[in-house]
Amino acid sequence: MSEFNAVFSLPLMEADELSSFYENTNLIGCSAALGRKYQIAASSQATIGSVYPELLGSHHKLVVESVLVTGFPRSIVIPPARKLFICRIKSGLLAIFETGEVAVSPFSLAREGDERVLLRHQALHDVLTGLPNRRQFSDDLDARFPVEGVERIALMQIDLDDFKPVNDTLGHAAGDLVLQGTAERLQAVLGEGDIAYRLAGDEFAVIQRSSSSMEAERLAESIVNAFKEPFTVEGIDVFVGASVGIAIAIEDGNDGEQLMKAADIALYAAKNDGRGRARSFNRSMLIMLEQREMLRRSLRVALQERQFFLEYQPLIETDAIVGFEALLRWQHPYAGIVPPAVFIPLAEADGLMGEIGEWVLEQACRQAVNWPEHFTVAVNLSPAEFLRKGLTDRVANTLDSAGLSPERLELEITESVLLERTANNLDTLHTLEVMGIRISLDDFGTQYSSLAYLKNFPFDTIKIDRYFIKDVETDEKSQAIVRAIVALAHGLGMRVTAEGVETAAQAAWLRKLRCDRLQGNMLGAAMRPDSIENFLRQSSMASQWSTLEEF
Repeated sequence: MSEFNAVFSLPLMEADELSSFYENTNLIGCSAALGRKYQIAASSQATIGSVYPELLGSHHKLVVESVLVTGFPRSIVIPPARKLFICRIKSGLLAIFETGEVAVSPFSLAREGDERVLLRHQALHDVLTGLPNRRQFSDDLDARFPVEGVERIALMQIDLDDFKPVNDTLGHAAGDLVLQGTAERLQAVLGEGDIAYRLAGDEFAVIQRSSSSMEAERLAESIVNAFKEPFTVEGIDVFVGASVGIAIAIEDGNDGEQLMKAADIALYAAKNDGRGRARSFNRSMLIMLEQREMLRRSLRVALQERQFFLEYQPLIETDAIVGFEALLRWQHPYAGIVPPAVFIPLAEADGLMGEIGEWVLEQACRQAVNWPEHFTVAVNLSPAEFLRKGLTDRVANTLDSAGLSPERLELEITESVLLERTANNLDTLHTLEVMGIRISLDDFGTQYSSLAYLKNFPFDTIKIDRYFIKDVETDEKSQAIVRAIVALAHGLGMRVTAEGVETAAQAAWLRKLRCDRLQGNMLGAAMRPDSIENFLRQSSMASQWSTLEEF
């Protein structure tokens, strides 16, 4: 042990504390007390596993490797009463101080500035998960640049999918348990030298050292797969997935900011592709993001320049048209027709959907006044619009201004509306019901379906999403789901509308099931307001109306 003593110029082998020191994982010195306790001889063959075999386990081994890589201390509890404080000291050596019934002498720890080390550790690590935090992440990432020669590193940005409903439904304590479990699952799949970080909320990151694109994709898939199994919180299985964006230096950037931007763009692509998957950055993603930002900026002037317009799709009941659904469209001056699935999320994220929604409701009511009196008009309410204060007053004022009877208006909401401020939302729905307005639950079965919604509020209509209708002729599972929804709705005194009816066979199957209303291109595509009169005149389903000249 002479080399060890030469390094420290201190006879630590005679010290009373339980301490040991390692170069990589090879023991190069220990205190006399620890040598006596574990019968360690002064042998060059001794390793960290000779002293603490418990540290060879996968989880503890990752902790030791993390200390070696980052230089920041960690504590490990070894049942029943041993606690190990692991840190890296001068000359890059690894030190382990054992506490428990035997206290660590303040002398040796003070020599290494232990108090400062602990304060630094707290400043650079997340309290909840124990992972390095955003500050440490930024320092570690910047320290790796510029990348030169054949060296490569991969950065992975990780977002949890469906984490918010855990907090909303089970509480923040349950959310904290999921975040702690997330840290454990990330640590379990990391390779040697890889480091996981918690950046904020449900945002995590991983820096993978000496990585090729293939190795990065392999690790990212391991991360995604690690979240396929549920978390168990107070006996409840909670499913929270992970989306991962991958960027590799130097191909995708040769400084921290460039690599972060590339990984963020790849993460956005992963979420946009359906979440629960990994995507590697490529230049086409950047082009798409730039186009998205261009549309986002254009949205702010679209209302003022009257770029929005409405189309109407027929609602069919027992082979007769009973109304139309108003569908929002955007005619961009350069990009042409922009699909609602593209611009509505942008409008919601920028807080513009409330103003746009008011315009849609006003236009739909004013145009529906000119239809036959028994026709209804269905208008979609986005979650952002529904949660704005004063919704019921706005709806009442719009109906009065347009001269439309409340019974002719049907408001369609999605299940996501009911996830927040449930009591307030139900009060709003009941107020609208008292006003005589019909309420439909849109896209039933595709989000957070709960029978409690149907029990707590008697919707007039449940709309079956087109996802279940597209293969209802041949797929037995879709058939079973549609049958169950129709039976459930009818049992609760509600009507059922099937969206996305594209073939005569689908329509026949749904009519046989006694589905109340059908909607889809086979029965009538969405059309401009000035095309409705001609459509009704030409349609055999309009034969029952003899007063179309009044239309």
